[in-house]
Amino acid sequence: MTETIDAGRPADADRPACRDCGAALVGGGLHVAWCAGCGWNTDPGADAEEEPRGRIERVRRRLARRYGEQLFADLTATGGADGHSARSGRGRSARLAGCLALAVHGLTVALLAAGLAMVVAGRGLVPLLGAVPILLAVVLRPRFGSLRKATADRPVLRRPDAPELFGLLDEVAATVGTTGVEAVVVDTDVNASVRTYGVRQRRVLTVGLGLWEVLAPQERIALLGHEFGHYAHGDTRHGLVVSTAFQSLDTWSYTLAPQESASLLDDLMNLATALPRAAVDGVAGLLDHLTLRGSQRAEYLADEAAARAGGSEAAATLMDRLLCAGTLDGVLRREAVAARTRRGGDRSGDPAEGLWRRLAAQAAAVPATEYERLRRVAELRGHSVDSTHPPTHLRRRLLTAGTPHEPRIVLDPERAARVDAEFAAARRTLARRLLNG
Repeated sequence: MTETIDAGRPADADRPACRDCGAALVGGGLHVAWCAGCGWNTDPGADAEEEPRGRIERVRRRLARRYGEQLFADLTATGGADGHSARSGRGRSARLAGCLALAVHGLTVALLAAGLAMVVAGRGLVPLLGAVPILLAVVLRPRFGSLRKATADRPVLRRPDAPELFGLLDEVAATVGTTGVEAVVVDTDVNASVRTYGVRQRRVLTVGLGLWEVLAPQERIALLGHEFGHYAHGDTRHGLVVSTAFQSLDTWSYTLAPQESASLLDDLMNLATALPRAAVDGVAGLLDHLTLRGSQRAEYLADEAAARAGGSEAAATLMDRLLCAGTLDGVLRREAVAARTRRGGDRSGDPAEGLWRRLAAQAAAVPATEYERLRRVAELRGHSVDSTHPPTHLRRRLLTAGTPHEPRIVLDPERAARVDAEFAAARRTLARRLLNG
């Protein structure tokens, strides 16, 4: 990925010329042919890019890009995320967000109290009417999630099953300043995350093999360092009070969503819910605004944790892998279609046996020119993993600026092989499930 791209070399017989500047195009074959000099065809899919749905989501993406750029400038000026001593979740905005989240939960408590009072003290139809606010309070109650439900259809690894893996997780968590997880859920996504479940807020790591299998050992350490870094730096959105308030507001929004106008009754219901719907949208937007900047700072700090754990180089190349998430998703979809239609792929045996190896080979074959193109596309579009993340190209640039981190944890081939062996059963199960539909 450090290959030098010759942006000004004239076209020759083997390479087509750029129609704008005449320089030789780079890429081609399975990847986009583009001009590294003038940028022609860098982003051929720009016109097809989908606009975020919903006013709140569009505003969130604009704010995310603006905050990401502002924070990048601030962190660069203070020596990078490593030199930024303030915890991401301890500012005035975070405290206001906590108060607003408590107010959201307070409304749920108030509905429950009002309903119970109507049932106990009311007369006539009042006790029956009291069931309405009680029902609303039950629907809007904070939900802490259930590990049993979350893992019902996916392989789960626990400490007795995977001592090498959990030893590595504990080491990475300690390196970035937090604690490990109780379980590891494995799925096929091109992603990874750490979440909490239950009233006790037990942590669970979800590993998507679509991402894990294409990463080099040090990139895996960087990935784990990033995910644990969120809990080391006090990300407001990961907090119990705020995260459950977002869930309650989402439930309110779904409940009050306007119905399709098919009758006069639908029109009257939409009119009656217009004001509370606007209020819910306003509170959700305010809570989002109060937490977005802190959440973006937490992402930068989690990236710094990734660099400390796995090394700056591995953390930077991890960003490139994330830019290829769409490509990796496409590879898995094509493998699934090929298996179901009995076309393509290695048909000499069970295609599930070689699925993850083929995915890793596809990722390894991506040339440096394609990574460079994707980085430029990310900059043009303001690409981010989602609307709460800073622009990916800025995250990568911050990781490569200043004095690089040497890895604190080195995953040698022997230890990496032992960790891989503990994924073997989950790897086979998920490959067969993906290919067999």
